[in-house]
Amino acid sequence: MEELVKTFHIEVGMLLAQFINFVIVLLVLYKFAYGPVLKLLNERTAKIEKGLADAEASHKKLSEISEKEAAVLVEARKQAQEIIKKTEEMATTQSQVIVATAKEQTEKMMETAKKQIEQEKEKLLAEVKTEVANLVVMATEKILNKKIDRESDRVIIEEAIKS
Repeated sequence: MEELVKTFHIEVGMLLAQFINFVIVLLVLYKFAYGPVLKLLNERTAKIEKGLADAEASHKKLSEISEKEAAVLVEARKQAQEIIKKTEEMATTQSQVIVATAKEQTEKMMETAKKQIEQEKEKLLAEVKTEVANLVVMATEKILNKKIDRESDRVIIEEAIKS
């Protein structure tokens, strides 16, 4: 070892002083450089891990929201189809009611028209009978050349009408 020290011109005191200087520099660097850098790196790692965890949670939330949205859309479509079906059924029912009401009104109008026609027919027949009776009376007066009293006129007219 002595030979080695003489060959390389190593001084033990100087080597010891450099070793102490190296330890002091190492401690200073550890205290003021490595410690804060390590702390900064740990904080940065924690932030990145938190960001990744948040991103994963956001992705899961987004997936859940997408699934819920799809379910809501399916339900909305079902409800829309039900509403359309009910509306069509109501329209069909209402059209049937309208048709039935129109038929009833038409039948009532036809019955009313028939009654009016029947009344007009009876009225015309009565007028025709009266006119015929008057003509018969006039013809009878001319034939008989005399006026018969009212009661006799009525009896003769009724007999003429019946026969």
